[in-house]
Formats: sequence, C-alpha cells, structure tokens
Amino acid sequence: MKKNFLYKSIKNEWQKFHSKRNNKKKIKLHEPTFGAEEIFNFTKQLITTNVTMGKQVESFEKKICDKFGFRYAVSSNSGSSANLLMISALMSNLYPKRLKKNDEIIVPALAWSTSIFPLTQYGLKPVFVDCDIKTMNIDIDQVKKAISKKTKGILTIPIYGNPCEMKELTKICKKKELILLEDTCESMGAKYNNKFLGAFGLASSFSFYFSHHITCLEGGVTVTNDYELAEIMKIIRSHGWIRNLNEKKKWTKDYPKIDPNFLFVNEGYNLRLTEPQARMGMTQIKKLDIFIKKRRNNAHNLMNLMKEFNDFFIYQHEKKKSFHTWFGFTIIIKNLKVINRDKLCKFLNKNGVETRVIVSGNFVSQPVVKTFKHRVVGNLTNASKIMTNGFSIGIHQNLGNNQIKYIYDVFKKYLKRENLL
Repeated sequence: MKKNFLYKSIKNEWQKFHSKRNNKKKIKLHEPTFGAEEIFNFTKQLITTNVTMGKQVESFEKKICDKFGFRYAVSSNSGSSANLLMISALMSNLYPKRLKKNDEIIVPALAWSTSIFPLTQYGLKPVFVDCDIKTMNIDIDQVKKAISKKTKGILTIPIYGNPCEMKELTKICKKKELILLEDTCESMGAKYNNKFLGAFGLASSFSFYFSHHITCLEGGVTVTNDYELAEIMKIIRSHGWIRNLNEKKKWTKDYPKIDPNFLFVNEGYNLRLTEPQARMGMTQIKKLDIFIKKRRNNAHNLMNLMKEFNDFFIYQHEKKKSFHTWFGFTIIIKNLKVINRDKLCKFLNKNGVETRVIVSGNFVSQPVVKTFKHRVVGNLTNASKIMTNGFSIGIHQNLGNNQIKYIYDVFKKYLKRENLL
C-alpha cells in the first residue's frame, strides 16, 4: 500500500484516539477488527463517488467464494437481510422447488430473532426444539422427534461459532428429504470435520456486523451452490428487477417493450451492500485467520484458568471434529441458589468485564412468539436454563494474556467475597 498523506493522517488519528482508550482492566464484549488500513480503503472508495453496489461488491463476493469454497455469494446490508434473502428466495414462485406457506422448519429454541422472523414473515411455521446444554447447539434427538409430515427443512444456528453435529443433521436431511439451512452469522471460519460451516446446507448466511469476526460496519452475505437460488436472491436484493442477473435474455425476450434496467419480475427489497463497505470487507477477510487464531488462543487460555471454578459453572464444549471460532465466551451458572447471576454480572461489569445474555435466550419465552404460528417439541429445559443462568463475556482478538488473567482474577475475587472458595 502506498503510504500517502491520507493514509498517514488516518493512521495518526487512529493511534491518537485509541492510545487514550487502552485499558487492560476494561474487557469489552467486542472491539473493532478494523483499523487505519480499512478506513483508508473505505475513504478512497468514497472519494471516487462510486459508492452504490458495483464492481467492488462483486469482487468481495468472489473473495468470499474463493476463501470458503462456495459457488455463489449474494451480499446484503446485514446478516438479518441475508436470512431474509435466503427465505424469500426459497418461497419465490421463480424457484422450482419452492417452499409453501405452513411448511414446517425445525429450529433451535436458543435463537436470534431475525433467524426466526423471515420464516414467520413468509408464512412458514417454525418448530422449536431444545439445545444441548454443553455445546448449546440444536439437540439431534429432539430434531428427530420434531419431524412431521409437514416438515420441509432444518435451520441450524451454531451458537457463538461452535459447530453443530453436521454429520447427523445432513444424514437426517438426506433420509427424510429435507433441506438444510445454516444461519452461520456468528460462526465465520468455523469448521466441522475440516469443512467450513455454511457449506453443508442448501443456503447459509453470514454477518459483517461490528461485533462479528470481520466487519463492513454493517453487512451480510448469503451463500449457496444453487445457481437458480442465487439469481433469485439477486432479484430480490434489488427491488425485484433483473438488472444484476448473469442471464437477462430469458426475461427480456418476453418483455421487449420494457426497459431491461427497469424490468421487475418478483417482489423485492433494497438490501444492497455499498462499494466502500465492500472495499473494507476485502481488507478484513485477509485478516480473518489471524483474528480466529487469537480468539481460539484466548478462549483456550481462559478455559484452562476457569477450570478452577468447574463446581460452579458450565463452559461451552468444543467437540473433537469441531473447529470453534469463539464469537464470545459463554458461562452457565450451575445453581442459582449458590450464585445469583444478576449479582455476579453486576460485579463483573463494575470491575470492567462486560457481560450480556446468550443470543436472545429461549426464544419461545419472548412475547413476540404469541403473534405467529409455531410448534414446540419437548420442554426446552436447556434453552430455558441458558436464558436464566447464562451470560457471555468478550474473548475477541484484541485481548492479551494479561487481560485474560484479569478476567480470571475478577471471577476469583467474587467467589472469595461470597465465601465460595
């Protein structure tokens, strides 16, 4: 990179601002993955005034495909939009194997809101099942029990970058002729049996939100190996028109009197990523492996320290065939009569260790669930326990060994204060 005046100015401002913010006793849930290089590339693209979706977005999508081995990538303005594109395309009349209203999709109860909402917004029926308490992922036995004549698919949501049991899930889908969908927004770079998550299902989503493994400030992408599905997602992403398709002739020959730049063939939205964001994303994706390595090292180091408190807490378990990318570090209190979660979290936050709930908890407990059709299989005991007993802390790439040790020290201080050690 040519170190011109603009770059040097940005770098100086970045260092000046962040030198004041460095505090080894402040453990944020998330820290920026970007720096002066990303801001420079973003600004350079902005200066060209070519800012709406174009060649940079196409290049970014290609880099995603090359990195993870996907055939097609359709970027969007958020991970939530990536989910929306995935479901809306599957429900489109243009898709030969389309889903239909009232078809059932099995989902984990431990879920994010906009993993579920596209299903209900398009008239599909989510069927909620429990999760495993250690991995926090969808319970395979409960999935088997949930299958009915109306079941058409399974949506996996690997929690915090921890892969689901993909071998079993793909086996179930093949046997029962179901589609497999993956919401991998928290799991970029995660692998099962050395295969990237997102490559198992018919379609999968990723997020480039600020707190995720890499960022475009906001942004998302839906990936698939199905050409027709990818083309339909391109239509839906941009107003329902054909302008961004690889093959326009099959439409233009039937409507010769309509300007092909304004030929609308499906209901659509405006979910486009911008060119400066794509430039930023291309810089970020080169750094992903380094970020993941740091997250994994931090998680393993903290896990080794926190083993001392195994009598009180459950930590997320990484299985042998899994490659966990640690979006955060989750903690479940075994007994609320011994440790009060809110009291502990208040102490952690007061001492600079930020906390938050895990995903959105047992989603069936959320009041919005009363507004749409759904089915529940089993008691959802584990999802409920994670909601009431669980929380997460940061384990991101900007933490060093001293900060990991500080997290452990704060936990130990609290447990000693409560006469538990």
